[in-house]
Amino acid sequence: MPRDLSRSRSPLYRRRLSPSPLGHRYSRRSRRDRSRSPYSYSRRKSRSISPRRNRSRSRTPRHHRSRSPTSRSYKKQRRRSSSSSLHRRSSSSSLGSIEQKSTSEKLKKEEERKRRQQETQAKLLKEETTKRVEEAIRKEVEERLNSDNLKLDINKKLEEGRTRLNEEVTAQLEKEKEAALVEARRKEEQARKEKEELERMVEESRRRVEEAQRREALERQKREEERYRELEELQRQKEEAIKRKNRKKRNNELIR
Repeated sequence: MPRDLSRSRSPLYRRRLSPSPLGHRYSRRSRRDRSRSPYSYSRRKSRSISPRRNRSRSRTPRHHRSRSPTSRSYKKQRRRSSSSSLHRRSSSSSLGSIEQKSTSEKLKKEEERKRRQQETQAKLLKEETTKRVEEAIRKEVEERLNSDNLKLDINKKLEEGRTRLNEEVTAQLEKEKEAALVEARRKEEQARKEKEELERMVEESRRRVEEAQRREALERQKREEERYRELEELQRQKEEAIKRKNRKKRNNELIR
């Protein structure tokens, strides 16, 4: 009887256990990897003692999946279909990423081309605007230069400029003349002072020479006087000696 119930519920069970794309999107490990994992036995063992088995022992009757050959074949078929769908999904996602990358590169190239085109257009527009402005300014200047009032105004300004220039030149010449006179007076005064200084130095030198000559003459006169006195003293001594000699001779004659 339970086998019949499981068969009668197999379509509902199939729909309920249909592979979800969200579940297989994030599962990267295949069935072979899961079976080779060292923790697979422990997981199977832990499932045998999981609380889910304990909950199945409660009083409320629950339906259990049948372990019939049909359910096993269905599991195998579902795993194959999920792996193939995962492969198709991965290949389609890789193709989609390549297409998205190429599309983004095309968009970037298109944006770069548009930007360069806009820069070129802006540059050409700026050059054209500059040329037009320069042409307009040139025409306006030519029109103003060709007008009679402007010519009269220019001539008047030129005459005023000449007059002002002549006045400035005259004033500058007067200033230079005054400065030259002041410089000449200064040089004349300096030359006079230098001449006076030179004359003073010459006079001082002459006075010193005369003073030296006078002192030398006095010294020479003094020496002459000293020599004359010495000669007089010698003459006197000589005369006294002669006198003494004569006196002695006379005394000797008297004694005889």
